[in-house]
Amino acid sequence: MASTRSVTRSMTLYTKAEKLIPGRTQLISRRSSMFADGINPVYAERAKGARFTDVDGNEYIDWVNAVGAVVLGHADDVVDNAVKKQIDQGSIYTLNSPLEVELAEELVSTIPSAQMVRYTKAGGEACAVAARVARGTTGRDIILFCGYHGWHDWYQSANYLVDPDSGEFPFAGIEPIGVPRVLAGTAIPFSYGNVDMLEDLLKKYDGQVAAVMMEPVRSELPSPGYLENVKALAHRHGALLVFDEVSCGWRLRIGGVQTYTGVTPDMTVIAKAMSNGYPMGAVVGSVEAMEPAGRMFISSSYWSDNIGLAAAITTIRELKRRDSERRFEEIGEKLRRALDGALKNAGLSGACKGLYVNPYVSIDLPDPKLSAKVSTLFIQEMAKRGIHTYMAFKATLAHIDEDIRVTAKAAEEAFSIIKTGLESGTVDRFLECEVKREPFRRQVR
Repeated sequence: MASTRSVTRSMTLYTKAEKLIPGRTQLISRRSSMFADGINPVYAERAKGARFTDVDGNEYIDWVNAVGAVVLGHADDVVDNAVKKQIDQGSIYTLNSPLEVELAEELVSTIPSAQMVRYTKAGGEACAVAARVARGTTGRDIILFCGYHGWHDWYQSANYLVDPDSGEFPFAGIEPIGVPRVLAGTAIPFSYGNVDMLEDLLKKYDGQVAAVMMEPVRSELPSPGYLENVKALAHRHGALLVFDEVSCGWRLRIGGVQTYTGVTPDMTVIAKAMSNGYPMGAVVGSVEAMEPAGRMFISSSYWSDNIGLAAAITTIRELKRRDSERRFEEIGEKLRRALDGALKNAGLSGACKGLYVNPYVSIDLPDPKLSAKVSTLFIQEMAKRGIHTYMAFKATLAHIDEDIRVTAKAAEEAFSIIKTGLESGTVDRFLECEVKREPFRRQVR
């Protein structure tokens, strides 16, 4: 049964933020409109393991986990102790830390594409570094991309173009305000899985493409041979292949999707789960792709601070020590079966689909236009039952069978309400908030 959960303090803070912070939050994915506005909490005061407590004192099972940045579990003792020890020795030095070399060695031994390494603090700026390196190494300007690669000008300039699938902005709902118009045409999207489109673009801009940058996978595995064809096409036209594994890395395989598929790119962008929530990112790649970066101006004081380095080294070693690849498959498949069971018990037609590291609920709807309302209703009802989630779920190693059981029970109740609403044509009657708004469209399935 749904509990009475007040999020009054969360919403009060959110109202204050409107006057102090443009956009209210630093990350679009943390805006209240991304969930059930006024029902889901917006601010948390502590987190541990698979759960967090909001500022109103409500506890939730967390299936969002800082948009994938938390992989071992919130406030993991091993990682946090390593960080605390490093703080006592100095969070950043005037000189370089030997941890910088130690982490580079760990990455080179872990990720197939890694022979050289450059650090950043976040995935978006790591993508910007990769774009700079690719352009500097090849002497070319254009980046062909497929996926979400951050907020920087090089990438958002694509919004001066048209999405090849929808005819809208490539990033729906976001205008390129503040992005120099002179960059239009330097970052061009292609559709995931469409080899012919990519080949046509490479021919059209032959000799001008520095790199093909893409998320190699998100919710589904690529078709057999697809990534191999992308790599062959890029190299045939003298372009580098860059995998953005900020979101898809670490869970499926510690060495990334490239380890799973056997397709090794020239460069890889990593961040998020590599440090269990502490800011850290990197660009890794072959000597041929990366070595020219030594002559480019790519520099920042905090990219190799000791905290991020210590957290990343410890997190990666803990993923290996805790048999994370097997555990993520185990957790994901248990969750999938539990959600499928919840759908069946509620009598609702649908299935839990996608990769086990990020499964999602797909409900068979009489009208696709109902999708946003049904998604919002699901998120709303799960929040009322102490589950913080989207329609998709991203586990950590801290999630246990009891978390799955409680989540499935809440989902069954939410599915029953959705079924009633669909059958009676009264979905709107059950909504207690505005319909969830998607901030942008990703160019990858």
